[in-house]
Amino acid sequence: MLLNYAGGFKEAVTEVQALEKAGLDVVWVPEAYSFDAPSAMGYLAANTERVTIASGILPVYSRTPTLLAMTAAGIDYLSDGRCMLGLGASGPQVIEGFHGIAYTAPVARLREIIDICRAVWRRERVQHMGKYYQIPLPQNQGTGLGKPLKLINHPVRNDIPIAIASLGQSSVAMTAELADAWLPAFYTAEAAQDVWGSALSKGTTLRDPERAPLEVFAGGAVAVGTGLEDLRNLSRPQMALYVGGMGARSKNFYNDIFSRSGYAAEAKIIQDLYLSGDKKAAEAAIPDEYLARNSLIGEPGFVRDRLQIMREAGVNALNVGFLGQNIDERVQNCEALRNIVDSL
Repeated sequence: MLLNYAGGFKEAVTEVQALEKAGLDVVWVPEAYSFDAPSAMGYLAANTERVTIASGILPVYSRTPTLLAMTAAGIDYLSDGRCMLGLGASGPQVIEGFHGIAYTAPVARLREIIDICRAVWRRERVQHMGKYYQIPLPQNQGTGLGKPLKLINHPVRNDIPIAIASLGQSSVAMTAELADAWLPAFYTAEAAQDVWGSALSKGTTLRDPERAPLEVFAGGAVAVGTGLEDLRNLSRPQMALYVGGMGARSKNFYNDIFSRSGYAAEAKIIQDLYLSGDKKAAEAAIPDEYLARNSLIGEPGFVRDRLQIMREAGVNALNVGFLGQNIDERVQNCEALRNIVDSL
């Protein structure tokens, strides 16, 4: 699940501890332009026992490749081998607007970063002469005093899992080729083949056969029980924000995915309404069918059917959010989902 610390970070960690006992396997720690994720990940490492602690995600423009590798190795050490390095490109509004760095060549940069990180974890002397990263810096740049170095510490693992949050065709193909896990957004099993099938196939063909199959994380909000279908509407504000107002009108990755998932007309309507200031109408324009397909909310039989459909579409790991008025109710939904998953 994605860590939500809107109600306080320490309170959120207390909830993670309870969910860990109820069957939670992975917690994603966000970083957009809020507090940094690694600080929170280190705190989680000290206060959990089993759960994988994943960055969800670290934008690749804000740190050097070697610092990304050092950070993951440090958290892996603190957690006794429970770190996952989640990476992504973020978007131009955040990267250029908050970090002041040009948003260029995200896929090519990610490819180089993965290569550099894995070299650091293997404790090789880092020598990388790529298009976007040159390590050490060439003699004709800087002082000319740089020399190849390797990580001082011995990492707990020499191959820490890398997850990529990717949406576009080239970035998804690269993810399927090189990454250990894929974190898609606005994933619906019924549309997955049409939206991402060719990209995943292209990347898988080039994948190292010695690397484990790609983990595909999808799911949605979770509430298991009778008469809970209205809870699907809770996701309308966030969906309207992403489909309608995340990024510029001409460059909204989430609107593109929503459109390609079979809702092209609705995608345009939602964006028009949202950007005109009518957020409530934009929320209402999201189809009920999409809300059902994008969640695990309903009777146990409905949840079981959705899990089966997702598994047949290639999903082999869940990324969910547990609904409830308090920790006890959210833990109950975690336990219910865990029981259904274990029975499949």
